[in-house]
Amino acid sequence: MALDNLGSSLYDALRKVLRAPIVDEAAVKELVRDIQRALLQADVNVQLVLDLSKRIEKRALEEKLPPGISRREHVVKVVYEELTKFLGEKPAIVTVETGKTRVLMLVGIQGSGKTTSVAKLARYFKKRGLKVAIVCTDTFRPGAYDQLKQLADMINVPIYGENEKDSTKIALHGVKKFRDDGYDIIIIDTAGRHKDEKELLEEMRVMAEKVKPDEITLVIDGTIGQQASTQAKAFNEATKIGSIFVAKLDGSARGGGALSAVAAIGAPIKFIGTGEKIDDVELFDPPRFVGRLLGMGDLKGLVERVREAEIKVPEKKAKAFLSGKFTLMDMYEQFESMQKLGSLKRLLKMMPGFGYNLPEETIVGAEDKMKKWRFIIQSMTKGEREDPKMLNASRIRRIARGSGVSERDVKELVQQYFLMKKMTKQMMRRGRPFLGKMSRELT
Repeated sequence: MALDNLGSSLYDALRKVLRAPIVDEAAVKELVRDIQRALLQADVNVQLVLDLSKRIEKRALEEKLPPGISRREHVVKVVYEELTKFLGEKPAIVTVETGKTRVLMLVGIQGSGKTTSVAKLARYFKKRGLKVAIVCTDTFRPGAYDQLKQLADMINVPIYGENEKDSTKIALHGVKKFRDDGYDIIIIDTAGRHKDEKELLEEMRVMAEKVKPDEITLVIDGTIGQQASTQAKAFNEATKIGSIFVAKLDGSARGGGALSAVAAIGAPIKFIGTGEKIDDVELFDPPRFVGRLLGMGDLKGLVERVREAEIKVPEKKAKAFLSGKFTLMDMYEQFESMQKLGSLKRLLKMMPGFGYNLPEETIVGAEDKMKKWRFIIQSMTKGEREDPKMLNASRIRRIARGSGVSERDVKELVQQYFLMKKMTKQMMRRGRPFLGKMSRELT
């Protein structure tokens, strides 16, 4: 079951309670059954599901209602809190002491997404002003160093490797070199190990013993379901796992099993990979993650994503845009900014109430239109972008040919442009304070 489907199922279960005329014992029991069904379909361990659902039912029915809170609101609060506890409750914290090198060692089976996760972590730390380096010790898989070097070059991070069979020696040499050079973070990429390959697990144990990394992070493939717990236990027995990185935790993942691996070994999930791009990684924050999963949104995460994408909107331009005084070129710049933020679907999930209310085909259709509109605006002259009223039949024909779309697509963009201007002016006249606040957040 896709992670999106899990969120949608939980959202629907809660919505039933919110719409029920009376929230009695029968309504709570039905909610618990719906939650059980959703979690089991998402590959969460059966025993964990039973334990979680018992806690939800007990609290929802037996706890005294706080003053000013209805039974409906209390039930939603209980579900939110118990799911948050299940995933670790507290947000992950990454601390790096000034003047001290921190060594991270990533382990995981082959195909878990470990090599890509190494590059994502390097990118994550570099964007926060830290001096980062990578050490490749994977002598097991042909082309491992070349693949990692290609990713490291993309993000301008140095990488160390040797034509040496002893991976522990490579790790020791690489860590010494980068430590001497004053790097803040050194990330060690290890060979992909199968949980049953005792020789490779022993190699990992020896490396950890000799290199003494500050933290060992287990990378788990978010698509493998309940196998995640078995993997986590096997690695933890070989050497103590300090944290978990759940890779490939996008819409296609049966993420429940991987997320519940935290319960198998007691190590917290610290990072999650949320897409294929090298920037698609985030520090795991259970309250915000559960909020998004339940359709409650994550406005804090949305603002952070805007800042990370380095989108700077001058105050004058922001005010002009929000008052309906914008050109097609301004509109194009907004499309470009949204591209940096990620998919439209992901952004909508961060906005309360939007994540599951819009049909999938509507979101996909909107993304396709935005791509077309970018190409159309690129094919216009400067004068046409500034004043779309000058677009006559011959100009529209030329733009359609230049952008590889139909004349109808060009006309639709122009219609939408004028409609957006009209709607924005109307909203501002009604005094929508949210828009003013949003413009301040973006500047």
